[in-house]
Amino acid sequence: MRKFVNSLNARKNKNLDHLADDLHHSVFRKLDCLDCANCCTSIPPIVTRSDVRRLSKAIGISERDFTRTYLVQDDDDDWVMNTTPCPFLLEDKKCSVYDARPKACRKYPHTDAGQFRNNLGLHAKNAHYCPAVFHIVQDMMKRIQ
Repeated sequence: MRKFVNSLNARKNKNLDHLADDLHHSVFRKLDCLDCANCCTSIPPIVTRSDVRRLSKAIGISERDFTRTYLVQDDDDDWVMNTTPCPFLLEDKKCSVYDARPKACRKYPHTDAGQFRNNLGLHAKNAHYCPAVFHIVQDMMKRIQ
């Protein structure tokens, strides 16, 4: 995987984002996130101030109480969910706050919309958790080698 990331770092151009977009849409036509939910059970998302406002309103508590109850600062001083699996993940792998979910959750796995080349290291990590990222990276490796 490291070799792949180094190879892509040397090719950081818009064509990489276009290829990733195509692969992203192709992979997600075959995979359903509700079959997996590894991201929700393994990776606490970064939660921004606007996420806190939206989420606290959605569940009917104050922003202060939301922060105290659900968040912790990580080693990078980002606010993240304080538990995994996510406290809003339901047994059927659906999100109980889906319409108010954090931006990081909305954008995950960051492989489309021109986000690919700016997150190469993240994709290398996420490929271990997310089958979609794994397949996108695997297909990309095949196409560029």
